[in-house]
Amino acid sequence: MKKNEMHIPKDGIAGLKENYKTDAISGFVVFLLALPLSLGIAKASEFPPATGLLTAIIGGLVVSLFMGSHLTIKGPAVGLIVIVASAVSDFGGGETGWQIACGIMVVAGLVQILFGFLKLGKLVDFFPLSTIHGMLAAIGLIIILKQIPVLLDIDPMLTKGKSPIDLLLEIPFYIKHLDAKATLIGVVSLFIMMTWHKIPVLFLRKIPAPLIVLLIAIPAELMFNFQYTEPSYALVNIGNLFDYVKYNANFDGLSQLGLFIKYVIMFALVGSLESLLTVKSVDILDPYKRKSNNDKDLIAVGIGNTIAAFLGGLPMISEVARSSANIKNGAKTRWSNFFHGFMQFIVGLFFLAHLQFL
Repeated sequence: MKKNEMHIPKDGIAGLKENYKTDAISGFVVFLLALPLSLGIAKASEFPPATGLLTAIIGGLVVSLFMGSHLTIKGPAVGLIVIVASAVSDFGGGETGWQIACGIMVVAGLVQILFGFLKLGKLVDFFPLSTIHGMLAAIGLIIILKQIPVLLDIDPMLTKGKSPIDLLLEIPFYIKHLDAKATLIGVVSLFIMMTWHKIPVLFLRKIPAPLIVLLIAIPAELMFNFQYTEPSYALVNIGNLFDYVKYNANFDGLSQLGLFIKYVIMFALVGSLESLLTVKSVDILDPYKRKSNNDKDLIAVGIGNTIAAFLGGLPMISEVARSSANIKNGAKTRWSNFFHGFMQFIVGLFFLAHLQFL
């Protein structure tokens, strides 16, 4: 069917009334994918795990109301883990490093808003795709190297401050000192993540792989009694989400002005490029071939990042894997992103407040 013969979904409240069923279903499926990712990204970024959920909630409930793209999902980004974790580490680590990183992200969010008002939504077109892909591939390799010790359940103190090359060279040492039970669960989980999309049964493929991992890993950890047999560094203490929802941004990092500015530029530039690349890709996949307003979307993401950073959350972007899943599950409008955020909020309100370890 040609574009001019298709019924283009309405936007705004009219679009909600027209498409709430399909958007709610897609939002729910994306929520199942996003929940474990949000917690895991926060943990890997040296933030309290619950703050990843906070970012996803803001990305859904707030940003979806005025974003310029139709089908993208806003939330914490895997591609920013290295930058976030480095910022936390460079400013002292722990709670202080987290809060100073939030202060940096407040400024970066304001810079993103400025990018939008300056009509820099075409920023992505000024950078060759090969350069951007190379940058993202390098970030991906660093993340893999940093997560190998986590997969093998190695004490983080043994890897603190190590460069990617050091981590690569010490892999034999990590393998020699691995925790067999934790590694087994990790390897099985990784295998599922990498192969689930090839399952021959169509309806099973529609179940997000991270959800399958949770359904297997959590009972396995309970069976192995991890809460009492594993060291504290191997456990994720999620706690109560709403204990973290307060003013958390710390601007003491301005005393190291050069370092502070470096991270502002990295957050604003890399986050904006990743987000714009996703918007561009999703426009191509959009069955209705709608064109997003890049500048409006940058402003929306910038506002979301500023709010999230003030409250202690991670930086958000238009996330490619979640956005692709959104399209595959029949989303019609930006309300699917709203429903995804709403369901994250419900889980944070009624479930994670009582969950101590995952």
